[in-house]
Amino acid sequence: MNLSMLSPTAVDRTSKPAQSAVAIEIEGLSKTYQAADGRSVRAVDTVTASIHEGEFVSILGPSGCGKSTLMMMLTGLLAASEGVVRYRGRRIEGPQADFGVVFQDSILFPWRTVIQNVRLPAEVRGIARSDQALRAKQLIELVGLGGFETKYPKELSGGMQQRVAIARALMLDPKLILMDEPFGALDAMTREQMNLELQRISLATRATVIFVTHSISEAVFLSDRVFVMSGRPSTVRAIVPIDMPRPRPIEIMNSDKFGVYVADVRAELERRGAKS
Repeated sequence: MNLSMLSPTAVDRTSKPAQSAVAIEIEGLSKTYQAADGRSVRAVDTVTASIHEGEFVSILGPSGCGKSTLMMMLTGLLAASEGVVRYRGRRIEGPQADFGVVFQDSILFPWRTVIQNVRLPAEVRGIARSDQALRAKQLIELVGLGGFETKYPKELSGGMQQRVAIARALMLDPKLILMDEPFGALDAMTREQMNLELQRISLATRATVIFVTHSISEAVFLSDRVFVMSGRPSTVRAIVPIDMPRPRPIEIMNSDKFGVYVADVRAELERRGAKS
């Protein structure tokens, strides 16, 4: 992929992603924890679903329902108690170097500059320093932080730190990006701006994105499909397709069609007894 070609003007895809190729297959995925008192606690129960290449899917549900547990199993960072996850037909067993992962906390190293934080995955993989620098600079431009390469995390706002975390997640050109409530700690205005930025980046890179959130409007704005989770033990109780052209301006949130989708998703949450 030529990152020098990725710019806001290049983002003009309005069609849905191709539905022929499956990126992620989830079959009977479950997780049971052992509580401190010895009881078994079922967090995720028998999730089965498929996610297609280039698709943006949100996992939506109330706090504590098991969304993050599900995502951690999809990344390979948490072993499932039952079931299997496959990526492009390959079973996921353990952490995957070719996945991009972004958490709610940006988890930046405070003693490293922006560009040094972004370059970190390439350093770990032993990629030549000249290639690291070029790619990191392109990614920093892509997330809208050009000119901040030498700043330290303490000199950045929360939204800017999350942009650095996204750039770092893209450093190894992942085709699958998993994000666990990355904007949950941001104020409303910054969160809206980050939603626009994430939409632009996902369209430009055409990566498959799995996005965990408890915000209905955020899920509707960003997604091709919304996976509605039940209360614990959680499973996917409804899948709501979002049929709106891309890129979506923030003003679309004021439209009747957007309001209908929000109402539909909310109804699914309330119908399943899992209010957000």
